[in-house]
Amino acid sequence: MEAGGRVSWVKYGPVVSLFVVLLALWFRSPQNIDLDDRLDTVLSSLLRAERKVGLNNVARPRVAVGFGGCVDLIVEGVPLLNKIGLPPTDQPLHHNYLENEVQLAESFAYFFAPGAAAERFMLNDTLFSELVEASRDLPGNRWAVGGNAPVMAGRMAIEGCDVLLGGSFSPDFTDVLSQHITVAGNVVEEPDIHLILEYPSGASWGRYTSRRANRYIIHSDDHNPYLASMEEFAEKLEDFKPDLLVVGGLQMMDNFPFQSGEREALLSRLADLLSSSSPQIGIHFEMASFVEESIMEDLLHYVIPHADSLGMNEQELPNLLSLLKGSNITVLSDPNPRVATVLDQMREVYRILNQRYKDASADSDTNSAKAKPLTRLHVHTLAFQAMIVTRGSQWKNTMSATAKASLTANRHVCGSNDIDPSKARLIMDDSFSVSRREGSQRIPLQETRPVSCWDEDDYEICVAPVLVCTEVYQTAGGGDNISAAGLVLQI
Repeated sequence: MEAGGRVSWVKYGPVVSLFVVLLALWFRSPQNIDLDDRLDTVLSSLLRAERKVGLNNVARPRVAVGFGGCVDLIVEGVPLLNKIGLPPTDQPLHHNYLENEVQLAESFAYFFAPGAAAERFMLNDTLFSELVEASRDLPGNRWAVGGNAPVMAGRMAIEGCDVLLGGSFSPDFTDVLSQHITVAGNVVEEPDIHLILEYPSGASWGRYTSRRANRYIIHSDDHNPYLASMEEFAEKLEDFKPDLLVVGGLQMMDNFPFQSGEREALLSRLADLLSSSSPQIGIHFEMASFVEESIMEDLLHYVIPHADSLGMNEQELPNLLSLLKGSNITVLSDPNPRVATVLDQMREVYRILNQRYKDASADSDTNSAKAKPLTRLHVHTLAFQAMIVTRGSQWKNTMSATAKASLTANRHVCGSNDIDPSKARLIMDDSFSVSRREGSQRIPLQETRPVSCWDEDDYEICVAPVLVCTEVYQTAGGGDNISAAGLVLQI
């Protein structure tokens, strides 16, 4: 009887399974169906907005990108810490740089729980080498071209640009770059390794659980802080005649043990390079995880006044604003801020920097002719993209660029050019206030027109939702890819 029962089950099993599936579809929540339809509509609308502007039948834009580069060794962060026997700390603490395992544990926990991106220099070469060796044997590890400049250059080449890349790379490194990228810099035998500790949303380490997917980056880089490629990059820049000049990777200087005055001298040379470029060439500066107050002050003096455009994430925006208002650096901010909060912070950064430009222009004792007003500000967050662009400036196609930035966020994090709505979700609110000020206008998220744009003062604001990837392949390099893709449609 038992045997007969088993035969009947085997015989009719497929029919039963099909019946269960049909029942599941029949009783499927209408809410889930509506959500799927909504994601499909938002995706198709973003793709349509992106396609409004193309690079077909036009000359490839020419973009110069500096500085530096490395090889990223990407691993799952928690398994690596478990492998080296590093127990979770009871005391999350911020450290400007790392000298030992205790500080590594405290610093990792500090950023891991809220799910905030961080990057730290490790003074302890021995410990760093041990971490790299442990990572080489960790299942699922992979190697990738790293560094802000090479990552942005790679994205721009993919999107149809010819790129001049300033950096010192090994022959193996340059061999894997796009044929549309020309390298300006010295050849090095061994590239620096940067260790990328990735973690997904909901990951656990001791009593800590990450609120969102992100990464913690460790490096012991002693080449890139010196901007060694700057001289050759400057020489090739004149003949290359770029439409856009992009500067990134300066966080390698953060907490690096320079000799007195050494960093200021390097940044002064960079300021000379930027100020000597044609006024018609747009200059974009990509922010990063800076924690040393003195380097932020140096950036405000040597770099930011020469940039028409700034790119940053939800951590770097309040960091910069805090310093501009005379306060201390903000090391850790809300990793999932509301749209209204970000827009208010963007307006204030835009206002303060342009007021500084006007004040410098009115001061006959300053060399203000070489400075530029800020005409573009792009902030990329997990949930949305936001841009402020001055009306009448050289930056064009803001709506399409915001849509492209949003789509690129999903493409990079999911590791696929094809966006799968079943592996995405919207976490931006159904409507948002344009400001935290009382009585501010609320804008609903319209699935058929998901990029919201409106005019204020002398600028236009555009906001686009992100189809947040739910099956994360890689978060590292996300901001660089997003910023680069947005810029491509605006030059």
